[in-house]
Amino acid sequence: MQNKINKYLFDIKESINAIENYIKDEMEYEAYSNDRKTRRAVEREFEIIGEAMNRINKLNSDIQISNKRQIIDMRNKVIHGYDMVNDLVVWGTIKKYLPILKTEIQKKLESI
Repeated sequence: MQNKINKYLFDIKESINAIENYIKDEMEYEAYSNDRKTRRAVEREFEIIGEAMNRINKLNSDIQISNKRQIIDMRNKVIHGYDMVNDLVVWGTIKKYLPILKTEIQKKLESI
């Protein structure tokens, strides 16, 4: 079970790194919102992050990760409500919450 959890943590880390690579430090919201390819790539990575988080939660719901439920909910909204994805919400998540998640995941991976 722990090996599966570790794999999902690694998948989350890889998706966070991919999002950071897609948007780079110099990208502003306007450029992001006008770049369909980047938006779709970022949304796909959020799908992976949310699905991995959901699987971790099913294997061990005691694992503490900030905003775990919101991450899973975001995945569901991106997949099932693709036509209602709010680019500003996604952008805000990237800027405000992704760095927190990255730090938490890195700490969990370092502790194994």
